[in-house]
Amino acid sequence: MDATLNVAEGLAVLAAGVAAGAINAVVGSGTLVTFPVLLSLGYPPVVANVSNTVGLVPGSFTAAYAYRRELAGHGSLLTRLGVAAVLGGVTGGVLLLLLPPGAFRAIVPALIVLALVLVVVQPRLARALDRRRPVADDAGAPSAGGRAVRRAGPLLLLGVFATGVYGGYFGAAQGVLLLGLLGVLLSTDLRWVNGVKNVLAGLVNAVAAVLFVVVGNVAWQPALLIAVGSVAGGLVGGRWGRRLPPVALRAIIVLVGLAALVNLLL
Repeated sequence: MDATLNVAEGLAVLAAGVAAGAINAVVGSGTLVTFPVLLSLGYPPVVANVSNTVGLVPGSFTAAYAYRRELAGHGSLLTRLGVAAVLGGVTGGVLLLLLPPGAFRAIVPALIVLALVLVVVQPRLARALDRRRPVADDAGAPSAGGRAVRRAGPLLLLGVFATGVYGGYFGAAQGVLLLGLLGVLLSTDLRWVNGVKNVLAGLVNAVAAVLFVVVGNVAWQPALLIAVGSVAGGLVGGRWGRRLPPVALRAIIVLVGLAALVNLLL
């Protein structure tokens, strides 16, 4: 289905794209804004999900670009994590096209609860890990906000891959899951971790979007409107996300994660 939207419907989709782009830049879960809007306009769930994923790709990379200074010097780390995210995104996209709708519904709420717990206890848990193995990333790489960056070990790579599978399949709360995972296993600096999250989520959305464009049913008009809106929202959200103090950022993550949880359960 790709019926022409009227002006009011187009503006609603554009505004949803702006909001989703900003939310994705700061926390993630912008899909919770755009996906319901597309459903309300009559798009079937899989078409809405595919079109939403395609539309949010530009905003994801805009948000990642906002963190370019913080991420400078961490190319090796981002490459390793990016490969895991891309493989997961491809896997999740294929599963979306092959599995019946709602196949992951039972496990997703549990994943979100786990991510929120990780975000809340992350400072204490990360300090305990630092005492056990205070290992920095590649020699010569800068730290994150003056704090050590751990190596991307097998557990972190597997977690990024699994999150990529989920992101390629649906994506709502993908950012919350990544922030919880990266905050415990990579660095305690949530603002820096948010930049890494934006890169990884952007890669997952991009590879899934390519797959959907080739073999999926994209509704191009709403996808393009979401793309335009998400770029503007990503610029705004990226700027504000970099300025938020850790406590405020943690609180926003928890609130958005709870909203995602309620949305999925209902």
